[in-house]
Amino acid sequence: MKKILYFIILICFTGLFFSCGNEDALNDRSIFDTEPPVRNEFDNWLLKNYTIPYNVDFKYRLDDIESSQTHTLAPAEYDKSVALAKLTKFLWFESYDEVAGVEFTRSNVPRMIHLVGSPAYNSEGTITLGTAEGGLKVTLYMVNYIDLEDIDLPFLNYYYFKTMHHEFAHILNQTIEYDPDFDLISEADYISGDWYQISDAEANSAGFVTPYAMSEPTEDFAENIAVYVTATDAEWNRILTNAGPEGSGIILRKFDIVYNYMKSAWNIDLDKLREVVQRRSGEIHLLDLDNL
Repeated sequence: MKKILYFIILICFTGLFFSCGNEDALNDRSIFDTEPPVRNEFDNWLLKNYTIPYNVDFKYRLDDIESSQTHTLAPAEYDKSVALAKLTKFLWFESYDEVAGVEFTRSNVPRMIHLVGSPAYNSEGTITLGTAEGGLKVTLYMVNYIDLEDIDLPFLNYYYFKTMHHEFAHILNQTIEYDPDFDLISEADYISGDWYQISDAEANSAGFVTPYAMSEPTEDFAENIAVYVTATDAEWNRILTNAGPEGSGIILRKFDIVYNYMKSAWNIDLDKLREVVQRRSGEIHLLDLDNL
């Protein structure tokens, strides 16, 4: 039996030896495209302002692999992509740079920002303004709705910057979880997909900063951050006034957890972040959104 086993092993080693000896010469041509990409002026600007300092791929050309396969979408227009790229850096990335340092921003922002020109219409009649996927990618929709002749801050906040801060909040609490007591405050009042049937006033009085916050606890948490930093004092106070004594009490209980989370987990004072975002929001008219 041992002789048979030795014979089989000898045959295997002999075959291996001859197969190695007869190996064809390897092709030295790479299977990957090694040619440097052809970049236009905007591509070079993005390389300098996003890729190098933040390690972020800012995609303004519609990429079917990165896009939703369940929506009919249109690509973002070039000039509006330029404007939004400048605004995003100024109002999102550099706001966090100023408060928490560029290393925080570089380490936590998504690795990709993907622009889509059109809304993403959902079957129930709502639209998706933005998505965050596993902390790696944020998609922003409705880029073609930007009016370059009238850069309106409330419009920008509603459709883009509240979305950016909201999705970034998701990225942060996917990295470090927030206090689970937050989920219990309005546990019985979350209504999942029916949130769009609720008015702002109804949501506020129930203890939510927006109707969308009523969809589920993680969205509620993210909405508290996004609404607070983009709202002026008057706008935030209006939410609390609309909420009434009971509703405002609930909102402030939630916000206390949100504030403490950002401070303890990330050493970010939301009041300071809000101050910076508000100041920068008042300076956007100074930006050259047309020329690179």
